[in-house]
Amino acid sequence: MTAAPARRRWAAWGLSLCAAAVLAGCAGGSARPKPAELPPNAALVGVRQAWTARLPAVGFPLQVNVLGQQVTLAGTDGTIVTLDAASGRETGRASAGAPLSAGVGSDGRVSAVVTRDNRVVALEGGRELWRHKLATQSYTAPLVAGGRVFVLGADRSLSAFDGRNGARLWHLDRPAEPLVLRQAGMLQAVGNTLVAGMAGRLVGVDPDTGTVRWEAPLASARGTNDVERLIDLVGGVSRDGDVLCARSFQTAVGCVDTASGNLKWTKPASGATGLAGDGQRLFGTESDGRVLAWRAETGDRAWATDALQWRQLTGPLVLGRSVIVGDSTGLVHMLSREDGSPLNRLATDGSGIAATPVVAGNTLVVVTRSGGVYGFVPE
Repeated sequence: MTAAPARRRWAAWGLSLCAAAVLAGCAGGSARPKPAELPPNAALVGVRQAWTARLPAVGFPLQVNVLGQQVTLAGTDGTIVTLDAASGRETGRASAGAPLSAGVGSDGRVSAVVTRDNRVVALEGGRELWRHKLATQSYTAPLVAGGRVFVLGADRSLSAFDGRNGARLWHLDRPAEPLVLRQAGMLQAVGNTLVAGMAGRLVGVDPDTGTVRWEAPLASARGTNDVERLIDLVGGVSRDGDVLCARSFQTAVGCVDTASGNLKWTKPASGATGLAGDGQRLFGTESDGRVLAWRAETGDRAWATDALQWRQLTGPLVLGRSVIVGDSTGLVHMLSREDGSPLNRLATDGSGIAATPVVAGNTLVVVTRSGGVYGFVPE
């Protein structure tokens, strides 16, 4: 089942039932503002837990890979697990042999991760294909596409490797920044262009040669120290055709036409997680826990809610009529796409949601920091 029909199915069920943080905004010092109190659960959208699975604890910036009904995830210790999203059944398992700093990238055949000792490791069918020592750390899941493995370094260098033997095909360096984020950056293929986030810019790269095709600035560095001037783009983007919308860390959100490299718009924003969209609106979580919606065409504010303030939210997922975010207490919140009002609240193991929720086929998949994997489906 493709993602689009699955989303439509969630939308249909939701309407029939309702007809009548890595860095998520520290408050400074040891005193964090108290999370917003939650009202009784509305449960306006019927959802049930279909299955659970386990993997080792997750203490790195995990990015869950989805390909059809298949989800590939990993634990900090280097364990890589592939699950069938419909049943939760394990269909594959491998090990990188070392703790991870980034993952997982996969094309359904080859999976790739990065270890804490700066090695990109490619695996297939439970066995290691190759590993390559990197010159820098990486916190972004490798992109596996077109028989190649692309790696975005923490210094926002970009490298391409042959997917079968690990030979380095090309390497692109950028001017080094004084500080880098210990969280996933932005790396995605759009048609025949590799799009990466580099120092506040979306950069379009030829995947065959590493040649830069275009650059579009989302934000400019300001402030008086290195922390205030940190504007790197964070992982999690919204794509509508050729248009990509992304977030610059604690600075701005904006959209770029990747066909031309032209910037469509930017707006100030203060968040540290990625975006999601439905073609009409963009959704994001700010560092103080507010959830915001912007109009995709102009960037004008559509709505905002502070009902989840200071709950250390993940990036959002758009599914059916809901915007879905996880929080640091292990709760999963379903909010209305139209106005941000609560639709339902789902519980996990209480250890905190470790990654942006994903949808695979007809199943909402959520991973917790203690290694719990939960599959939820519409009732």
